[in-house]
Amino acid sequence: MSEPAHPKGSPAEHHEDMTALVKGGRTNTLGFLLRLLGGIPFLFIGYRLYGVEEMGRFASAVVVVELFALICALGEKRGLAQRLTHGVEDDGERPANLVFDGILASLTVSTLVVTLLLIFPYPIFPNGMSGPYDILIIAAIPAFALTEILLAAQAYKFDIATTVRARAIVEPWTRSIAVAAFFFIPALNDGGVALAYLAAVYAALLTAAWPFLKSYGLPKGWRPRPRYLGGLMSRAFPLAGADVIERGTRLIDVFLLGLFTSETAVGIYYFAKEIASLPQKLKTSFEPVLSPVITKNLKTGNMAAIAQQVRQVGFWIIALQLGIALALAIPGQAIMGLGGPAIVGGTGALALLLIAEAVASMAVVSEGVLVYIAKKRNLAISTGVIVVQALLTVGLILLVEHFALDEGYMAAGAAMALLLALGLSSVIKAHMLKTLLKAPVGNLRLALVWATGAAVLVGQVVILLPEWVELAFGIPAILATYGYVIWKRGFGPEDKVLFKKSTALDIPANPPPAG
Repeated sequence: MSEPAHPKGSPAEHHEDMTALVKGGRTNTLGFLLRLLGGIPFLFIGYRLYGVEEMGRFASAVVVVELFALICALGEKRGLAQRLTHGVEDDGERPANLVFDGILASLTVSTLVVTLLLIFPYPIFPNGMSGPYDILIIAAIPAFALTEILLAAQAYKFDIATTVRARAIVEPWTRSIAVAAFFFIPALNDGGVALAYLAAVYAALLTAAWPFLKSYGLPKGWRPRPRYLGGLMSRAFPLAGADVIERGTRLIDVFLLGLFTSETAVGIYYFAKEIASLPQKLKTSFEPVLSPVITKNLKTGNMAAIAQQVRQVGFWIIALQLGIALALAIPGQAIMGLGGPAIVGGTGALALLLIAEAVASMAVVSEGVLVYIAKKRNLAISTGVIVVQALLTVGLILLVEHFALDEGYMAAGAAMALLLALGLSSVIKAHMLKTLLKAPVGNLRLALVWATGAAVLVGQVVILLPEWVELAFGIPAILATYGYVIWKRGFGPEDKVLFKKSTALDIPANPPPAG
């Protein structure tokens, strides 16, 4: 094996890591904007053509499908980077062979899961199905899982553009176009929403498969190894569990609403949740490019570099995410109105969900390291948090029912439970990571307060305007105000490279720690 180009832990090596993070982060910031443009039409068309109840049934189904898909992905979103780092560099194995091991293991588990759900479909459809085509949504499980694996393989090569194409362009736009097309086909419109989702998942899989085959090729000398695959599955449990629980905190509220309330309440909450999930993509999209950088530094024992990368990426995420959250929360009533008058009552839930996503940023970035250095403790904390969230969600739903409040309050109760649970997770995981790395990992800076204050002041003027002006001009005005203040008062030279075209010469080799 050839010697590394730079000494382990050297400033030059740190420079290369930060360059990779900057390039991936910038690509995903663009991807977020594209996803925003593609995701909104699906919500608008779906709620206007199919109605709140139909979208509520779809929401109850899709949350279970995605949770099972993450189980079937076997934690490869993070684990594959570690297997490739050790398997290729230490054992000389072919990268394609290692990826195909993961693919075979995933397909094996997916087959079992799909079979069980076909026999016992109640968890997916607690409120019944709209038509015979709804059951086909189960077929999205293996495709979703394989897409996660293929995108993780590309991310190992720092190819984040493929993730953007698959998740931010092809998937949302296919879903938006298909949901309208199926509505006007009489034989299919009863299952139009589910079929649109299924078409989008498989379109994303094909988009991920083509560049993967070009960069990795087909395996050579590869054959199934039952004992190795069994070990892979057992070792994947902590990583898969962390993925499922992290995603589960975003899905269990929808599931519980489906069990304890009506399709209307679920439909209102799902619309707010989908809008709030847009800034969430900013932090989750950094994970693929962060994983290979972390695993490389763990291998060399360079904990100081990991702490610096966590602080840096954590600030980028919360700075970008907070601005978007403010721009969506302040004119929230106008945004909820896009889905129709029946869901405007979910405006409070939207505001709480957007705050929750900003609060969660530290937990997600910390977990990106903890899944490698404290797997079992991280999993235990995540399990505890999701139990707390479930209890809070049910408790607040029952409280709303006791006072005979409407569906909008039920949605707000579920959102409040998520906010409290994610806040608890961020505090605990950040403290644990700081202790293990023996270095600060905080992502908060005073400039966030100044930028938020300025955006809120502009927002108070925006909400006095007609709704179409709020949406067309108010949102950009809030974003511009926030962006100007955070750029001037919060972004140093090491932060501003995120928005520059060239990073090769501009990133300080030893940037100062974030606040």
